Amino acid sequence: MNTTIDSLTLDVPDVDAARSFYTEAIDLGDRLRFRTADAATAGFRGFTLSLVVSQPANVRALVDAAVTAGASVIKPVSKSLWGVGGTVQAPDGAIWKIATSAKKDSAPPSRAVDEIVLLLGADDVVASKTFYAERGIPVGKSFGRSYVQFDTGASPIGLGLYRHASLAKDAGVPAEGSGSHRITINGVLGAAVDPDGFVWAPVAVTA
Repeated sequence: MNTTIDSLTLDVPDVDAARSFYTEAIDLGDRLRFRTADAATAGFRGFTLSLVVSQPANVRALVDAAVTAGASVIKPVSKSLWGVGGTVQAPDGAIWKIATSAKKDSAPPSRAVDEIVLLLGADDVVASKTFYAERGIPVGKSFGRSYVQFDTGASPIGLGLYRHASLAKDAGVPAEGSGSHRITINGVLGAAVDPDGFVWAPVAVTA
């Protein structure tokens, strides 16, 4: 298998409601799956999902669609030195950052997504980086104990590590949290649990 991450499964209280929200707001097709679960969780769940798009109009289109569908705004769409971005929280609690490095629009607005990146908050970035590297996921970029970007090749979903507190700050939420992450990563590691408790599972093969 060459795909590092094939898809992500979110644990949600109501699968039909979650599917309806994401179809209306952030339609990632079979890259995003859902499972009914009620494991206790509170506060920051330790991960964010980042959507990279091609222009500011697409950021606004996706954020507006998410809010219309029921998401709450954590960080309104705004300009910065690196581009344009905004952060929302889905009704199921997952945090989504939508951003582009482009400063100007070059086409009509679209909700097309160029890249999906799962960012995991790590208590010890070096230890978590070692866990993944030893299991065959190569490091693309690494900035000491603060950030790691893995080389996931042609995988439809990218993977990165941040210090837990730094990721929460970037998302715009308090770092405190406990209980289940409520996410399962379906991919190359098969059945595994990383040092921060993130669960991996084999890719489900459908007939």
